[in-house]
Amino acid sequence: MGQVVSVKELELRLVAELLKDSHRSDRELAKALGVSQPTISRLTERLRKMGVIREYTIIPDFNKLGFHICALTFADFVTPSDLEAMRKLIEEYEKRLSEIPQAVMIERGLGEKANGVVISLHKDYSDYSNFQNWMKQFIPQSKFVLHSFLINLDDQIHYRYLTFSTLARHLLEMQKQE
Repeated sequence: MGQVVSVKELELRLVAELLKDSHRSDRELAKALGVSQPTISRLTERLRKMGVIREYTIIPDFNKLGFHICALTFADFVTPSDLEAMRKLIEEYEKRLSEIPQAVMIERGLGEKANGVVISLHKDYSDYSNFQNWMKQFIPQSKFVLHSFLINLDDQIHYRYLTFSTLARHLLEMQKQE
């Protein structure tokens, strides 16, 4: 588990502002937070060194980039009881899973009758089907069951888009409750 670091109120507010729009300059962030630009530069560098800020990024409109399906693929792996076989299996999976170009996230976890999840983006159903077939190549090495939840990115109804602004609001609300 990652080490939790102590983040001061102003630093948390800076993180929230960056989550809302990381494109802004230190001067713009300073104005939004009511502090000086050198303070923002110093805090940003401190947050980077602590590992709180890992990267600056955007969230594109995946549909406009030609993706029409987002898939959450849940995997229930039956793990070998032999530790050496388990170690070899993990090494193989790490190597092979890094080859999946459609995957935007691959994690271990618990829930939904699964102990792993892959989030992937696909141009069409044929691309998704090829992805599923690629995943099934692991069956000879380990028994597992796959089940998926597909999101139609062409759907006109969206309850909440993927944004970090929502996360920023959540962080600030959490801080108020402490």
